[in-house]
Amino acid sequence: MRLEVIDTEKCVGCQSCMFACTRIHKEAGLSKTCIAVKSAGGIQRGFMTVVCRACEDPPCARACPEDALIIRKSGGVLLKAEKCNGCGLCVNACILSAVFWDDESNKPLICRHCGYCAKYCPYTVIEFQKGDDAEQEVENV
Repeated sequence: MRLEVIDTEKCVGCQSCMFACTRIHKEAGLSKTCIAVKSAGGIQRGFMTVVCRACEDPPCARACPEDALIIRKSGGVLLKAEKCNGCGLCVNACILSAVFWDDESNKPLICRHCGYCAKYCPYTVIEFQKGDDAEQEVENV
């Protein structure tokens, strides 16, 4: 299972995906979102959607000295929060800047590829593609 950015040109910057992601974490606002919508350089250039692209060999996992990021079979990583020491090396290692930070817990916020945000994107900028091993992986962490 993976979250895919299908057509970033359609993004209007509504941040519905970001709010949905935060809701799945049982929070309000945007403090716990694992996805970002950013300006690509003003109104003329539109917006960029930043989300984990589920790397097959994720640099964030390689950078983690505590093995707190478990590589998923379908790509990307899952966080074992109890193993995380809060060093932030995973944030610096992500080439897409798709590992976000939770100042409250001093831990990374990493997309679990649950697909909840895609349901709330009114312009189908992002899409959830389901695989066989996906749901079990998310539930086991």
